Amino acid sequence: MPLHMTKIAYRAASLRELQDWFDGATPEKRLRTRYLPKRHEEMQGGSLYWIHEHAMVARAAILGFEQRPDGHWDIVMENRLRLVHPKAKRAHQGWRYLADKDAPADLLDGEVAGDALPVRMVRDLNKLGLV
Repeated sequence: MPLHMTKIAYRAASLRELQDWFDGATPEKRLRTRYLPKRHEEMQGGSLYWIHEHAMVARAAILGFEQRPDGHWDIVMENRLRLVHPKAKRAHQGWRYLADKDAPADLLDGEVAGDALPVRMVRDLNKLGLV
């Protein structure tokens, strides 16, 4: 079972904006990070789950990690964003590990994001302990 990571989509004003970044024009997307995750070897076959409005809403498969000339690291991801069933997640700085058992399921083919609960509702239900 692969290990995943979570990251806030802090520059994305909307889920649509995040989807537009993953345009498929190139085979991969790169995200700069200061440090190489200590458990990076466990993340082969894992995904980076994006958090928007206090919920995990999408994921991109992690292809690997590469060091940059400036000493920082790139998280190399597949240039394809997969929507997932929204799952409440508190905001955090940087990235965090996510166990496979805690990762939300992908939306199925033909299932639209509207079929899942709205992100804000998931957050409110989570605060009440109902999700």
